[in-house]
This record gives sequence, structure tokens and C-alpha cells, in this order.
Amino acid sequence: MKKHDPEKSITEYMLTLLHTGDDFDLSDIDPNNPVNIRIAKKLRAFIDEIPGGFLVYHADVEEKIIYANKSLIDIFKCKTFTEFMKLTGGTFKGVVHPDDLARVEDEITKQVHLGNNDFDYTEYRIIRKDGIVRWVEDFGHLISNKTAGKFFYVFITDATEKIARRIVERAELVKHQKVKEQQMQSLIEEFDKERKLISREHLQRLEVIEGLSENYASILYVDLDEDIVLPYRLSTRLERQFNKKFEERSYKWFAEDYVKVWVHPDDRHIVRDNTSVSYIKQRLSQENTYYFNYRCIENGELKYLQIRISNVSKDDGISQIVIGYRSIDDEMRTEMIQKGILQEALEKSRIADIAKSTFLSNMSHDMRTPLNAIFGYVELARKTVDSPEQTKTYLNKIELESKHILDLVENVLELSYSETQNITLEGSEFSLTEIMQAVYCHIIHTADLKDIKISVDMSGVKHDSVISDKNKLQKLLYNIVNNAVKFTHNGGQVDICVRETKSNSSEYGTFTFNVHDTGIGISPDALDRIFEPFERIQNTTMSGMYGSGLGLTISKMIAESMGGIISAASEPGKGSTFTVTVSLKLNKQDSEQTDSEAFDPTGTKVLIVEDNEINMEIETEILQDLGFVIDCAANGKIAVEKITASSPGDYDLVLMDIQMPVMNGHDASRAIRALNDPRLAGIPIIALSANAFESDRRASIEAGMDEHLTKPLDVDELFKTMKTVFSARTE
Repeated sequence: MKKHDPEKSITEYMLTLLHTGDDFDLSDIDPNNPVNIRIAKKLRAFIDEIPGGFLVYHADVEEKIIYANKSLIDIFKCKTFTEFMKLTGGTFKGVVHPDDLARVEDEITKQVHLGNNDFDYTEYRIIRKDGIVRWVEDFGHLISNKTAGKFFYVFITDATEKIARRIVERAELVKHQKVKEQQMQSLIEEFDKERKLISREHLQRLEVIEGLSENYASILYVDLDEDIVLPYRLSTRLERQFNKKFEERSYKWFAEDYVKVWVHPDDRHIVRDNTSVSYIKQRLSQENTYYFNYRCIENGELKYLQIRISNVSKDDGISQIVIGYRSIDDEMRTEMIQKGILQEALEKSRIADIAKSTFLSNMSHDMRTPLNAIFGYVELARKTVDSPEQTKTYLNKIELESKHILDLVENVLELSYSETQNITLEGSEFSLTEIMQAVYCHIIHTADLKDIKISVDMSGVKHDSVISDKNKLQKLLYNIVNNAVKFTHNGGQVDICVRETKSNSSEYGTFTFNVHDTGIGISPDALDRIFEPFERIQNTTMSGMYGSGLGLTISKMIAESMGGIISAASEPGKGSTFTVTVSLKLNKQDSEQTDSEAFDPTGTKVLIVEDNEINMEIETEILQDLGFVIDCAANGKIAVEKITASSPGDYDLVLMDIQMPVMNGHDASRAIRALNDPRLAGIPIIALSANAFESDRRASIEAGMDEHLTKPLDVDELFKTMKTVFSARTE
């Protein structure tokens, strides 16, 4: 039977679990401690989510990485553990900047050879995935485990700003370094002389004192019975009381003088009570050491300090003590910041809950309002069948209300997807002019109904052809322009201005999109929250305007995913200006090309694959009226059978739904692409689906489809896509 260490720590169980994987049975290591095993597993799950970086790696020559938590992967600007391992080569050596590696390795080697059980502290630089160099602090600890061998676990935090400040401070101190060294040498010589006069008992106490952490700026030895205090280390705060000399003083006098000179008035009673002779003896009779925190004022600034008092008496009595003074300014301020962050997070959570509740209430109203209008206009249209103009008016209004509902649904789905998946950008060549034209065409009908004038100024654009994610940029700009039109009263104005400025790189251009409206404006308090999810300028019940409160949130997420920024300025009653600034790669190979003639669908033979009879009827009627020749299939299996049985030229295009019974659209596309006749296998296939996420589009392309369009059917978008697909097939 294996022997087990009864003092085995929970941390070691956790590290063993990291080394061996989730499926490793820790009960084989120590069946007597099931509680520790459960705690170790919970601790691992906790470490996965802690805000600071955490790394585990082997303490051998190769130093292979065992584990890195999410925070450390974020510090390196990586998205996954696999990406992090690729960036670092899977070793600790790959984590450290090459210029710092020798120094850091030397410190690690010393720790391994010395068998030091304390945390090892070091600082070094790292190179993130985006090429930026940052400084980090490394708190490492060596663990020797019978199961996994020797390895380090390391807490890593970004310390770039802290170290930058220290470098500046050190630069200032260099000027006085020589003088300080001379003063230190003199103090050492004087101290050595005094040490020769001290008895062996004092020397032993001195060893105890020198064993205190170097964090203590001042260390005093006190004999309470003799009322003597003797300094062994002095900070600038205590030099006055001892005339900058290591001489004895009355402890009672020193304690009171220190309180009067240095301690903050509100904390003087704390220090006075905790350093009184009677309290010290009473407290040290219960425990060997204690500490307390207080504030002082130094050079007009508030500082946080800590005093630790320890009993070093040789007998059972309490007479000889050591007092250490250290700064905890950074620790206290960090703690206060963390408390503030936590409080802010709780407040944001509370506000988010309120916003979501309001959102659900508003969504109920905003969905029912246009639906009620649609039902009403349908009823009115039935009564005016003999009046085509009036019927057309009602149909236009039905279309407008339908678009409101579609916008609501798309925004909710897009935000939901973006919160669970990283936004993926796809690079392609496109024209900024085309993007602005598309946005203009999408919004002009709504603007015309409100008699709102829209102007587009692109005179400041030097490079019209760029490379980026066209759909994402168009979505971003549409949301902003749509918002401007939505919140501008009848007869108002919306001005869109695009400007290009020089970028730091010759391959990129910085583009600024300004959208200014003469609408209702935004109050200052609402402006601070305008990009938060579910926030709206006004309740739609009050303003009469629909909206999920998600359009600007989605725009902000897209802008940031493209490395850009979005901001807003507004004055209530006078209008708002939204500004988006992004860096776009310039298309150096751009050539002046003119669009070919408009696509003529007459005679184009299309196989529509759709399981929903209503959708099939609508799509067939629309396309037949435009001149298409239509054939239908109720599922993917029937579509494959029809293509297989056809001759080349029987079908020019397949419009494929995705979610269908018997065989879905993806499987059907793969089956068609696998046909023996290359002329049939190569028929253009365009997905036409209600699945509207970017991942859905990628899945369609991976299944062999040429393009992915979303329902409801947009004829202009279909024509444009068909033209592109047919052109690609003829090249």
C-alpha cells in the first residue's frame, strides 16, 4: 500500500489535478481525504475564473507549461489556451521576454537548488500576441509532489504602470546615490563599533530583528521594564526622534512624541492605545505578536502604515519586544480600489436587472404595437380592394411595421449571440461608397415617410476601396443612421459625413463617420448610459418610437471588435452627433471598375428548397413575377433527387433552406457537391434561411454553398448575390 503524507495541502491536490486532467481519480492518491479532494476540484474551478493570472509549469530543464487560467491568457491577448501555448511554445521560457530570460532563469535555478519554501518574487517583461511589451510581477512557489514531481505555481499580474513609476523614481535617486552610499558606509562603520559594545544577549536579539521582513522601514528594540527604545533600522519618519543616530531613548517619551508628530489626528487614539506599556503586556500575554494599521501625514499626503509588535523576551515575562514599522499604502489603496470595483459591479448588476426588466416590458409593447398596426392595415386593405392606391398605401405601412419587428428580433438575437461568442471579423474588399449607398437605400423609405432629409458627404475620402468586414461595418452604420431617423421629428435633417485622415501605417487609413441629426437629443445622464444594453433615450410608450435599446450596444461591440471607438454628443431639443472612428486596411490593388449591366432574371431556372408552404408560396410568387422559372422541393432529399435526375442546364441556381425535415440544407448541399457529374455538382447554391448569425453563414459555406442570405427574402440583395456568384463561375 502507498504511504501518504497526512499534512498534504489542498493546493497540492489541486496541482495534481491540473497535472493529470479532470478524469484523474485523486482517490487513488489519498483515499482517506475525500473532503480535500472535493475542495481541490472546486479550487481548480475557482482558479479558472480568478481575475489575476495563474500559471503552473514543470520545475525541470524543459519547463513545460501544465496550466494557464483565463486571466493569464487575456494578459497575453490570446483567445484560447491553445493560442497561448502556440505563442509561448508551451514553456515558461516562452512566457518571458528573451532579454530577461537569463536573469529570471537564474533566480528560478537558485530557488530549485535552495529548496526555498517561500514565494519567489520577480519581475520581467512579456510580449503579447499583438506585439506589445508589458511588465509583469511573478509570485512563484515551488511544489514537490510525489505524483507529478516538482513544479511551480505562479501568480502573474500586469505591473507595467507600477514599474514605469518605479523606473522614474529610480532615475531621480541615481543623482544622490553616491552620497547615500557614503552615508550608508559611515552608518555601517558606526553600527559595527556599537555592536562590539553590545552583549551577546543583544546580539541574539539583533539576529531576531534582522530576520524581520525587509518591508519594515523602521525596526526598534524596546525594554519595557527599563523604559528603553533602541533603533536598529530608521526611516525618515523616525530620524527626528533619534537625531539620525542609533542611540537609546525613553520608550514612553518616544511613543507619545511619534503620535503627536506623525499620526493622523483621527487615528492617534488607536496608536496611543496599542503602543501603551500596559496594553502591550496584556496583548502579548495572549499571543506572541500582533499588528494594527493607521494613517499618517507625510509631506502633506495621507499615507497608510502598519505597526507590528513581537515578544522576544527570554524568560516567561514580557519585557523585551521588537516593533516594526512598514508602509501598506499600496496594499490599502489597492484594497479600496477593489472594494470600489466590487461595489460598482454590484451597482451595475442592479442597474442591468432594472434595465432588463424595463426592456422586457418595452419589448412586449414594441412587438404588440406594430403587430396591432399590421392586423389593422390588413383589415383596411381588404376593405379597399377596389382602390389600388389606398391599398398600396396600407401595404407600404404594413411593410414598414414589419421591418420594425424584424429590427427588434435581429438586434435581440445578435446581442445574445455576441455575449456568448467572440465577434469574428472577415476581411474582404469593398467600396465605402457602396456601403453608404446601401445604408441610404435601407433608410430612405422610412425617412421619406417622415419628410426627413438625408445628406451624405464623402468628399473627405481619398481611398474608397478598403479591406475589412463589410457586413459588420454596414450593420454598425445602419444602426446609427436608423437611430438618427427614428428620433428625429418630421421635417428634420440627418447629415452623414465620412472623412479619411492619415494613419501611422501606410497600409491603413483612419476613417471617421459622423452622423448628425436635428432630433430630440439626449439628456446628459442618459448620454452616459446610451451604449449600455437595454438602455433607451425614452420609454417607447412615452415617445411613440419603437426600439429594443440594443442597436447602439451592438454598434459599440462591432466598433471595438474592429479596433475602433464610438462616441456621442448631444443637446436635448437640438439633436445628437454620433462619431465612429476605425482604422481600415487600404486596397492597394484597387482599380477603377464600373458595374456591369443590371442583372436580368428572365428565364433563370431556380430550384427552391423550402419545407414551409407559406414561405414557398411567397418566394415562388415573387420570383415568378420577376421572370424566374421556378421548381420546388419540400426538403433536402427531394432536392438532391431532382438535381441528380436533371441534365446540365435544367437548373441555373438552388435556393436552399437550412432547417428541414428528412434532410437539412447542409447535408443536401454536401450530397449535391459529391455528385459524379461535375456540371451538376457545381451548380450554384445560395442558402436562404432564418438562421442569421455569422456562425450560420460559415456553416453554410463549409457545407459547400456559394453564399448565405437571411429571410425574409430581399430581392435586391438576392440579385446582387446572384450576380456575384454567376460572375465568379464564369471567371
